[in-house]
Amino acid sequence: MPALEMAQETGKLIAWRKQEGDRVTKGEPLLEIETDKAVLEVEAPADGILAGITGSVGADIPVGKTIAWIVAPGEKPPAEKESATAAPAARGKTESHSAPLAGSAPEPVAAQGARISPKARRLAKELGVDTAAVRGSGPGGEILASDIRAAAKPGIAAATAPAKSTSLEVPSTLGRIMAERTTQSWTTVPHFFVTRDIEAAALNDYRDKVLAEIERSHNIRITHTDLLVALTSRVLLKHPRLNSSFTAEGIRLHDYVNMGVAIAVNDGVVAAVIPNAHTATVAEIATQRRDVAERARAGKLRPADIADATFTISNLGMYHVDQFTAIITPPQAAILAVGGIADRVVVAEGKPAIRPMMTLTLSCDHRAADGARAAMFLNDLAQALREPQSWL
Repeated sequence: MPALEMAQETGKLIAWRKQEGDRVTKGEPLLEIETDKAVLEVEAPADGILAGITGSVGADIPVGKTIAWIVAPGEKPPAEKESATAAPAARGKTESHSAPLAGSAPEPVAAQGARISPKARRLAKELGVDTAAVRGSGPGGEILASDIRAAAKPGIAAATAPAKSTSLEVPSTLGRIMAERTTQSWTTVPHFFVTRDIEAAALNDYRDKVLAEIERSHNIRITHTDLLVALTSRVLLKHPRLNSSFTAEGIRLHDYVNMGVAIAVNDGVVAAVIPNAHTATVAEIATQRRDVAERARAGKLRPADIADATFTISNLGMYHVDQFTAIITPPQAAILAVGGIADRVVVAEGKPAIRPMMTLTLSCDHRAADGARAAMFLNDLAQALREPQSWL
């Protein structure tokens, strides 16, 4: 079982994309694992034959436990007792042709030989649809989520007929994970909040003028979120307590910024990660954000897409939200909630004036940071937003 994120101790086996004895190619989707944050596809670590599967669907498996092997044609996987003793060594290197596969589980069987998308498989499980009876409409007969919904309609109508004026909506896997994760954070992490109104005129000008050429040359749209990721990441290097992880051993300070960006999907919200955002250009950040958002909405997130964030930004400005507070994602120490940019009447040089303003709310873990540290971070971020060209 691979460790796909910080503080992960176990992973739940959801499905195999390949079966015992199938030939696999390095890099192709092989299995699905549910972590505390999302359901992820795990790619095959090597070429060979899948053998020695010992996991079971729905089981919670400790990180590091070997539950399958990829072997050379004609080669047999190690015996169970041998596998148990060899697993720790196998994590660092692979002896001969066989490779242990961590984090896998047999998938529900679809129609004979038919492929089924990860989203469709999860939906079939949630709606109780027998995939063996579903005819796929995708390329090569692949079963899509729309096929599952179509097959489930008669059953859903009968099973969910409302009693009087009430109805019951069963959360999806992602919805359940979100509920568990936010409850755990809110009930165990001592949150406090610091809010700051910031003028956004310079940020708007920088995006409209300086970044126009970047958008043309890279064929990518630069958003305010991309600028906030770039600026916040650079400011965070001056405030290590807000870019830290609270652990039982102490406060782990990071000298890099892996920025999590909250992305809305059909079933909830996922925090996609832009690694080393403190050194990435705005164009690189925008490209990574676009690519990971597309994978998130298609239900094809990779383990690296949500792993090891050190700080998170949640921007609801595009939904015309003025201000909100966000819940921290442990073991991170803070999360920044961003409201929309709107014209407001403010005092400028002793007179009322209309300026584009935005409200930022910083949620902090009081075990890692205090109010003074939070205030100083927002002061520096406000300065960076007033002079983005000097930071980027």
